This record gives sequence, C-alpha cells and structure tokens, in this order.
Amino acid sequence: MKKLICFLFIISLCVPTLSEQAVPLEDGLYVVKFQTDSSMFRVNEAHEGMGLMRVQGGEMLLHVTLMSKKIVNLYVGLASEAKAEGAVLLEPSTDKVTYPDGWVEEAYGFTFSVPAIGETFPLAIIGTKGKWYDHKVQVTEALPFEQADRQLAQALLECARFAQMLEADEVE
Repeated sequence: MKKLICFLFIISLCVPTLSEQAVPLEDGLYVVKFQTDSSMFRVNEAHEGMGLMRVQGGEMLLHVTLMSKKIVNLYVGLASEAKAEGAVLLEPSTDKVTYPDGWVEEAYGFTFSVPAIGETFPLAIIGTKGKWYDHKVQVTEALPFEQADRQLAQALLECARFAQMLEADEVE
C-alpha cells in the first residue's frame, strides 16, 4: 500500500497543474512566474521571479522588472528577426524597485504579449553593448492577483503602473 501511495504521489508531481496547461484564463490580473534560460537575463530579485500579467479579451500582457538598466530593448521572437528593418522593438519603462531592507533603486521593466501559459517562446534582448542575444522564456503558475502574497503583488502592481500597463486607480 505504501508503494502505491508513493507511486501516486510521484505521478501527481509529474502531471501539469491547471495553471500550467493551455487553459484560457479569465479576464483579470495574475501574478505569474517568469522563467528564462539565463542567469544574466532574469526578473529582479525583489520580485522573486514573478511578473504581473493582465488578461483581457484573451490577450495576455505581462510586465516584468529586470535586474538593472543594462538590457535596453526586447523583441518577442529571435535576434535575427529583431535586427531586420522594421522590427518593432519593445522599449523599457523605468520601474522603482524596493528591496526588503528598504533600499530603493530604478531598473528597466518591459511589457509584452505572452502567447500561452506553460509554453516556451523566444525572446531576444539587446544590451548596452549593442549585441542581440536569443533566449527562451516561459510563463507559468498564473495565480489570481487577489490570491497572491499581498506585499509581492503590490510591488508588482506599482511597477506595472510605472509602465502604464494599468491605470492608476484600476486596482486598489
């Protein structure tokens, strides 16, 4: 019996949760996990790897605040496409990040469309040195804003407001 319970527990860990499946999300705000394939390109540590995603009419728009101001543009797609004439590059917002010790600094944030929850997609970045890099990213664990850790959710909300992803009075 113990072996069966252990086996079922292991299987349950391998099966994707509802938030990781391609299930359409209802309109609203979500705190989501943003994963990259690089330690040099990641969400600001004060935000614990999370971003704020707004779902409206089936479109998912994500705002993440990065570690610094060293990544100056993003492109949803490959670096070779980003270099092409007419490519629409994503411009950063300047977000204010407050660390647990009270230290406040500015870092760049970006807002972009997410094709699907739980699916890897390409995101190209260019830094201050002018070189494009290809990365693979994934958005997972969509948790309704109201159910997320209050302090983290408020920090993400403030950065999204700086980026003008949300109206000042949209969420209280």
